[in-house]
Amino acid sequence: MSSRARSRSPTDRKTGSNRYSDRYDTSSSRDYRGGDDHRTNNSSSHRSSTNTTSRDRSYRDSQSSRDGHRRGSSQQTERDDRRDSQQHKDNNTFQDAAVKKRVPISIEDLIKKKDEQSNMAKAKQRAQLALERRQKEVEEVRQRQAEERKKRQAFDFQAEDDFKRQQEEDRQRRRGGGGRQQQRPSDRRRRDPSPSPDPEEITDSLNEKEKQAIRDRYFGGDRRKRKIRKMNDRKFVFDWDAGEDTSSDFNPLYANRHNAQMFGRGHIAGIDIKEQKKKQSAFYNSLLKERRTDEEMDRARELAEMATKKEAKTKWDDRHWTDKSLEAMTERDWRIFKEDYSIATKGGSVPHPIRQWHESGLPKRVLDIIDQVGYKEPSPIQRQAIPIGMQNRDIIGVAETGSGKTASFIIPMLTYISELPKLNEENAMDGPYALILAPTRELAQQIEQEALKFAVPMGYTCVSIVGGHAITEQAFNMRNGAEIVIATPGRLTDCLDRRIIVLNQCAYVVMDEADRMIDMGFENDVNTILDALPVSNVKPDDETEGNEEAATEQPDETSQKKKTTITTTSGDQKYRQTTMFSATMPPAVERLAKKYLRNPAVVTIGNAGQAGSTVEQRVEMIDDDGRKKNRLLEILGTHKYTPPIIIFVNQKKGVDILAKALNKLGHQAVTLHGGKSQEQREAALDKLKTGSAGVLVATDVAGRGIDVKNVSLVVNYDMAKSIEDYTHRIGRTGRAGQSGVAITFLSSYDTEVMYDLKQMLAKSPLSKVPPELARHEAAQTKPGTIKNQKRHDDEF
Repeated sequence: MSSRARSRSPTDRKTGSNRYSDRYDTSSSRDYRGGDDHRTNNSSSHRSSTNTTSRDRSYRDSQSSRDGHRRGSSQQTERDDRRDSQQHKDNNTFQDAAVKKRVPISIEDLIKKKDEQSNMAKAKQRAQLALERRQKEVEEVRQRQAEERKKRQAFDFQAEDDFKRQQEEDRQRRRGGGGRQQQRPSDRRRRDPSPSPDPEEITDSLNEKEKQAIRDRYFGGDRRKRKIRKMNDRKFVFDWDAGEDTSSDFNPLYANRHNAQMFGRGHIAGIDIKEQKKKQSAFYNSLLKERRTDEEMDRARELAEMATKKEAKTKWDDRHWTDKSLEAMTERDWRIFKEDYSIATKGGSVPHPIRQWHESGLPKRVLDIIDQVGYKEPSPIQRQAIPIGMQNRDIIGVAETGSGKTASFIIPMLTYISELPKLNEENAMDGPYALILAPTRELAQQIEQEALKFAVPMGYTCVSIVGGHAITEQAFNMRNGAEIVIATPGRLTDCLDRRIIVLNQCAYVVMDEADRMIDMGFENDVNTILDALPVSNVKPDDETEGNEEAATEQPDETSQKKKTTITTTSGDQKYRQTTMFSATMPPAVERLAKKYLRNPAVVTIGNAGQAGSTVEQRVEMIDDDGRKKNRLLEILGTHKYTPPIIIFVNQKKGVDILAKALNKLGHQAVTLHGGKSQEQREAALDKLKTGSAGVLVATDVAGRGIDVKNVSLVVNYDMAKSIEDYTHRIGRTGRAGQSGVAITFLSSYDTEVMYDLKQMLAKSPLSKVPPELARHEAAQTKPGTIKNQKRHDDEF
C-alpha cells in the first residue's frame, strides 16, 4: 500500500471501499448474470425437452396400454423420473453455490484481483476469446436441439405406424370374429410379409391367348357392330354401290363412254352457242362445208360478220361512262353516274350533272380561277347544283356537312353577276346584286373568305355584315357599293331598319344552313329580309308567264314597294334566283321554301340528316364527370390524333373550365362560345387554323359552318340536345373526302337522343352500336311514340 493510500482519511477509505465494492458488485453481477443466462437457457431447453419427452411418454403409454406393453412403459417412466430428480438437485446445488459467491469480499482481495486483472490480455483479445466461447456454446445448443428434433420425429413416425397397424388389426378382428386370427400384434409385426410376385414373371408365364383375354376383359375388344336394318325403315338409297356394278366388265358401251357435248364454256344447258361450235362441233362444221355451195358459204360468212359487228357495238355501248365522251352518254349512263355519287334529284327537267370542270360550260375566266384555287374535281353537290344554278333556277340543296356547298352557290352566283352591268354611282345606291344569309358570324366570315377567292380576280366587291363589329365600320365599307353582301339575319335586319342598306336590285339570294337559322329563332328576321326584296323580278309559278303578270299577283302591300327591273348587258330581263342549302329539312324550312321559292329543283346528296360516310362514330357510356375528364385526357395523351381537335361542351362555363384544365396539362387549348367577343372568336379560330393551338373547346356555336381543315377528331364531351346538332358537330371532321373520328360521351340523362343516335350508328358503315346503348330502354322506341296513360284516364 502506498503513502497516498495511507494518508487518506477514514471517510475517503470508506468511500473508496464502497467504490470498489460497487464496482465488484457490478462486475460480479455481470459475471453471474451471464452464467445465469447460460443456465437459464440450459434449463429452459432441458424443460422443453423434458416436456416433450413427457408428452411422448404419455402418448406411448396410451399406445402401450392398447398393445399390452404396460410393464416396459412403467419401467421407462421410473428411469425418466429418477433422471429428472437428479437434474433438479444439480440445479438447486448450483444455485446455492451462486448465492454464496455473491457475498462481498474484502479490500485486500479486491486489490489482489485488480493486480491479477492487470496481467490479463488486452481488451480486444478478451473480447475475441469471449466471442469464440459464446459461439461454441451456441453451436453445442443447436446440435443438441437438432438431435432431439430428429429423435422426436423418429418417435412420432413410429407411433403413427403403430397406431395405424393397431387400427387395421382391430378392423380385421371385428370383421373375422375371433379364432386364430386374433393373435398378438407383436407376433404379427415380427413375422415378415410374404414377398409380392414380380409382374414380369407373371406376364411371361401367360400365353398369348390368356394375355388377349385379359386385354379384352379390361380394355374391351374390337367388336364389329352388325348392321341391323329395321324392316319398317323405308330409306331409299339413290346411289349405286360400286361393288354392284356388273356391266362395266363385259359391256363395250360402258367401256367406251361418250363425251357429252357441253354448251358454252363447259356449263351444261348454257347458251354460248358460238363457243360450242368452235370447240366441240368439228363434225357439224365439216358436214356443213361439204353440203353447202359457195354462195351459201359467202352468205353464212356475211351473217357471221354482221353478228360480230352487232356484238362489238353492244359492247361499245355498254362500256363505263368514264370511257365515254359527253355526247355518247345515255340515260342509263347518267343514272349510273348519279348512283356512283349518291345524287338524287326531284322537280322535273333537271339538267345532267357535270363530270369534269371543262365540261361544265362555265366562262373561261371562272374556270381559270377554279384552276388557280385548286379545285381538281367537283364534289357531288357541286356536280349537280352548279348546272341547275346556271339555268337560273331555284335550288333546295340537302347535303351532308363538309361536302363543298359554299362553292356550289358562289360559282353560279358570280356567273350570274358577270352578266349584269357593273356598279356605278347611279346603281350602287340600290344595293347589292347578291345576298348570302348565314346563321352565325363564323360561318359568314368563312363564306366571305371563300367568295373573295373568286370575286377579287373578277373585280367584284364582297362585304360582310355581322354582329360583333361596329355598324359604322360596316356602313363605311358599303359606301361605294358591293356586288355581294354576306350577312347574318339579325344584323342585316338592323341595317335595313336604319336605312344603311337597301335591297332594291338584289336578284340572287342564298340561305346557307337554313335549318340552323330557323332553330336559332331567325325565322321572323328571314321573312323580313325576303319581303324587302323587289317583287318585279320574282319568277312566276309558270315560267311561260311574263314578269308583269307575276308582279300583279303579289299582295297590295308588297306591290307598293319600289319596282326595279334587273336586265343584263344585252337587255334580257333576269328573274330573282333563290337558293337554299340545309343539312336537314324540318317542317319550318319546308314552309319557308314553299313561300319564297318558285318551282325549285331539290338536290339530295346521300341521306338527309345523316352524317358523312367518312366519319367513324364511337359512343362511350360515361355518367361520372370525373371519369369523363380522365377518359378525355387518356384519348389526348395517346397522341393518336393529330391537331386540330375540336371538343364540344353544352355550357359556356364548362368550356372555360375544361380549357383551363387542358392548358395546365400541356395541351394548347382555345375557347369559342357565345360569351366571347367577335375579336376573341376570330383570334381563337386563327390560332387553331395556323397551328399555334391544337385543341378547340367550343359550344354549338362552332358546330355549324366552321370549316377547319384536317380536323382528325371531334369529341362530344357533352352529348348534343338534338340529333341535328349532333350531326353538325361530327360534320367538322371527315370533310372533303378525308376520314375522321367522332367520340361521344353518352350519359343516362341523354335519353331523348338515344333512339335517333342508335339508328344513325346502325346506318353508318364505319360505326358500331355499343351494347350499352343497344340494350338501353330509351333506345328501343322513339320518344313520343308511346304515351304513358295517366291514372285518371282509365275507363271503366
